[in-house]
Parts: sequence; C-alpha cells; structure tokens
Amino acid sequence: MADAALAAPVIILNAPQLAENIGAAARVMANFGLLELRLVNPRDGWPQERAWASASGADWPLNAARVFERVEDAIADLNLVYATTARPRELTLPVLTPRTAAAELSGVIGSGLRAGLLFGGERAGLETADIALCQAVVTLPVDVRFKSLNLAQAVAINAYEWRMTQADEAPQAFRNGPPPADGAAMLGLYEHFEKELDDAGFFHPPEKRPSMVQNLRSALGRASFTDQEVRTFRGVVTALSRGRGRVLAKLADKKTKGG
Repeated sequence: MADAALAAPVIILNAPQLAENIGAAARVMANFGLLELRLVNPRDGWPQERAWASASGADWPLNAARVFERVEDAIADLNLVYATTARPRELTLPVLTPRTAAAELSGVIGSGLRAGLLFGGERAGLETADIALCQAVVTLPVDVRFKSLNLAQAVAINAYEWRMTQADEAPQAFRNGPPPADGAAMLGLYEHFEKELDDAGFFHPPEKRPSMVQNLRSALGRASFTDQEVRTFRGVVTALSRGRGRVLAKLADKKTKGG
C-alpha cells in the first residue's frame, strides 16, 4: 500500500472542524485510490471516533493519517502542492479546474515526484498565507450565486478527476455481457414478426410493405438483441398473436349468435 500511496496525490486538510467531514473525505479517497491523508490542527484533536463511523469502512486513510501543527510541516516533503479554494486572494497564481489540475499532478507524480492537494477548513477555507505556499490554485466552476462547497464534496470532486487520469473507462463488469445474436437468429425474428403483422393486416397498402419491412428490420437491428432477448421478443410476438386469435374467435361467436 505504501507504493500505491506514493503514486497518488496526498490529501491535506488544514484545520478541519468536523470529524464527520474527515471521515467522509477518507471514504471518497478510498473510492478513488487516494491513500495518504494528512491533517493540520484538526479542531477537536485526533483521533476522533466519528470520523471512522463516517468513513463507512474505508478505514485505511484514517488509520494512516498523520497530524501536523503547521501547513509548512505537512507539505515539507512534497515537490508540488495545489491549493483548493473558491475565494480569490491577492496572489498571482495559475488557476486550474480539478480536471486540469489532475492531469498536471498525474504528470508530476509519473515523473517520480510527490504532490498534494491542500484543502481549507469548513468555516473559512484557506488563508492567503496557506495559498502562498502552493504553486497553483484549484477551483471549481460552481454557480456564482453559491460558491460554498462541503469539504468532503470538494475532496470527492478532485479525487474523481484524479481517478479519471488513471482509469477512464467503466469497470469491466459493466462492459462485458452476452454477445449480440447472430444473423440467423435475427432473421428468424424478423420473419416471425412480419408474418404476424401480415396476418393482422398491418402492411397496408401492400405496395408499401417492402419499405415498412425495411424500417422495422432497421429499428430492431439497432437494438443489438442478444439470443435471450430474441427469444423473449419472439415469445411476446407469439403471445400477442394468440391473443388476437382469441379476439377473432369471440367476434365470430358473437356474430353467429347475433345471426
């Protein structure tokens, strides 16, 4: 796990107030592969049991969390640190979105250097003196009517953007599934469906039948049915056709009785 921590940004929370926010931050860190958590002067001391409860089982960032008295000490071994804030300060630093920052951090860490993201406390965020220790500002394109963001949410967004630089595809389990049905299965479906539509008098006028068939086959083909889906759809067609037979029988019976 130590090697994995070195290959990801350090998350530094400066003067965090609520243990619940520390735990929630650890939870999203674990979600997105960030392992190293540093705390600077947590208001209520450390450790705090409520943090572990809020982490919902993501204990490892909390178990390994290090506590510092000053931001300077927390970042002393890092080559690059970005400050996250929504408040403009009287400093001239590059201002990046989390996505751009994550890409830059990935490049820096990939070259063997260490980097971190510095977050301010819930009440007032980062002070100018803290930001002055950093090499860039990371800010989110939030609505100007409400710029305040929960601490754990801010960590989550930046952690997600970091993860996207490392794994930008859906998990394998979501991509694998049964292959599409082959042409023979689809042709069987088309012909079955078209026969029932013929029997129901759907293709009218007759001269439009070829174009209507073509449109139906095109629509069904785009669905990329699996074999199971083909069987299910054909079962639906069969059930509907049998229902039509019962309706016709009832109409014929009613006509006979009426006669």
